[in-house]
Amino acid sequence: MPRPTFRAAAGSRFPAGASVREGGVNFSVFSRHATRVWLRLYAGERDSEPLVEIELDPDRNRTFFFWHVFVEGAAPGMYYTWRVDGPDEPEKGFRFDARRELVDPWARHVSHALWRRAAARAGDTGTAIRGRIEPRDDYDWEGDRPLDRPFHEAVIYELHVRGFTAHPSSGVAAPGTYRGLIEKIPYLASLGVTHVELVPVNAFDPQDVPPGAAALGLVNYWGYSPYGYFAPHPDYAASDPRTEFRDMVKALHRAGIGVILDVVLNHTAEGGEDGVTISFKGLGNEFFYHLDPVDKRRYRDFTGCGNTVNCNHPLVARFLLQLLEFWVRDMHVDGFRFDLASVLTRGENGEPMQHAPVLWSIEFSSVLEATHLIAEAWDAGGVHQVGEFPGFRWSEWNSYYRDCIRRFLRGDGGAIGEAATRIAGSSDLYRNNGKTPASGVNFVTCHDGFTLWDLVSYDRKHNEANGEGNRDGSDHNLSWNSGVEGETDDPSVNRLRAQRARNFLAVLLLSQGVPMLLAGDERLRTQRGNNNAYCQDNETSWIDWTPTPAADCMVRFTRELIALRKRHPSLRRTRFVEPGARPGIRWNGETLAEPRWHDPDARILCFTVDAVAEGEADLHVMLNMSPEPRSLPLPEGVSWARVIDTALAPPLDIVPPERAVLEPHAHYRAQPLSVVVFESR
Repeated sequence: MPRPTFRAAAGSRFPAGASVREGGVNFSVFSRHATRVWLRLYAGERDSEPLVEIELDPDRNRTFFFWHVFVEGAAPGMYYTWRVDGPDEPEKGFRFDARRELVDPWARHVSHALWRRAAARAGDTGTAIRGRIEPRDDYDWEGDRPLDRPFHEAVIYELHVRGFTAHPSSGVAAPGTYRGLIEKIPYLASLGVTHVELVPVNAFDPQDVPPGAAALGLVNYWGYSPYGYFAPHPDYAASDPRTEFRDMVKALHRAGIGVILDVVLNHTAEGGEDGVTISFKGLGNEFFYHLDPVDKRRYRDFTGCGNTVNCNHPLVARFLLQLLEFWVRDMHVDGFRFDLASVLTRGENGEPMQHAPVLWSIEFSSVLEATHLIAEAWDAGGVHQVGEFPGFRWSEWNSYYRDCIRRFLRGDGGAIGEAATRIAGSSDLYRNNGKTPASGVNFVTCHDGFTLWDLVSYDRKHNEANGEGNRDGSDHNLSWNSGVEGETDDPSVNRLRAQRARNFLAVLLLSQGVPMLLAGDERLRTQRGNNNAYCQDNETSWIDWTPTPAADCMVRFTRELIALRKRHPSLRRTRFVEPGARPGIRWNGETLAEPRWHDPDARILCFTVDAVAEGEADLHVMLNMSPEPRSLPLPEGVSWARVIDTALAPPLDIVPPERAVLEPHAHYRAQPLSVVVFESR
């Protein structure tokens, strides 16, 4: 086959990245302080020698700070990298190194086939990640578009694309991929979830793990180590990542399920001073990262990951907005969850800003107008903004909800006052800022921490398999092992654990705000007490689809619980309930009088939720977190039918409304550590 012939022309600075045009490809990249720039083209992802290397002319191929070139003969399917020279003065923030090949930050498709992180850190310049030239976009969306579902209607299901189907029991044709997830959509639809929240799917570095984990052959499994923000992670595809990701989105939308991406805009895979150069360090280290103003060799680390993206630098802010708009416009996603989002509020001096330009640019973007925006409203640098995250449209992961409900449902005394506030939508956090209950995303478990089953099975973390001497992961778990640490064959302990797991899901789905479930919790998935399984790409983290009586019962409970939430608009309010208002929420304790709000030993909380829609039933909920059974009164003047009692053995733990039996007595005996729910008749 004859070697291609290439001819370089001036090209243009917009759009950034590689864009196919008639007769060739336009390439453009930003580097303000570069003095020389070369483009390399390769026929394949593993080729050792380029087809051609083109040096750009600073007079002809540079506009402002963009370097650009049009290459006749370049074609889709070829791979490319940049080499960039400039001052090598780390103390001033400059880390240019012309020997290193850099991946294009705007690449739509990347390959890390030749990437060796340890070699790159040791100074080897022969290892690099490459971008691939993508053809002109002719994907057939078949009329698909983002769902534009009201956020207060959401039931979010957080999942890992690989871990969802990687287990041999998944039974899918392409395990661990976007295609594999497509095969499980009927399962998701049967649960009733409205959105999946995907743990990072942007291209990331699986080799970015601490030395102890690397020595054990472990990898970065979660994906919070990004470098390719415009590219779907290649390892999750059987063939073409962009097409398969779009196929997945389209299939989910057909099932009425939205797609929320967990995006990591706060740091990159390049690490700190002793890290590696993949892209940004070699193009514009001096502006892309927060650097120590005294010694710019050092990186300000507000993320715990070695570096922090300088999000409110004008170019960086524009880059971040463009990538979000790309995922909505070109990939049809419905929303984003922003990891360590408080970094986005930090100005170029590192201090939090009330009116951070990047946040308001995102909020005012017409492309993102209907997109759900969810902030993890804290960072590792000490900023905690739950209830105070700047921006009106933004919702937040409600960590106060998680911690309070964990304390209350393990039986801690004196938690009923805050528990009521959290169940009612956390008005103390959001009302004064003009926000709504949907501003809080409620959760009791997520990818980071114990699974639900481990939350009721372990008092302490067991992370020895991570290779860090059990020093990693949080020690603040607010868990209780139900009497025995870890796995046990004791049937009484396992019954209590299953009951308590049902309690957590019941309270979560009965709370105002947007509920988020962790994938696999509905199957009682365990990580054997590992509360930081970021490096466990194995059966520790994967969902086991093997049918068991316990898993089947919990799946059924979850499905019926979500169905109950959906038939009660009163659980999905768009405004906070004013005290004494009708319809509203009325609270009581062991009598029909107010609970003992200030009693440090109080462990019983009951409440009635008035219907807000025609044909909807009222709800009455009993939460007995005491160690003894209690005979609790039902509100008078209404007939009540029990639909949930988490202390009862399945299938009586939850029943559909047509099978609910009227309660003949004025009181109901609520068992210890149980949740009971009635509907009016």
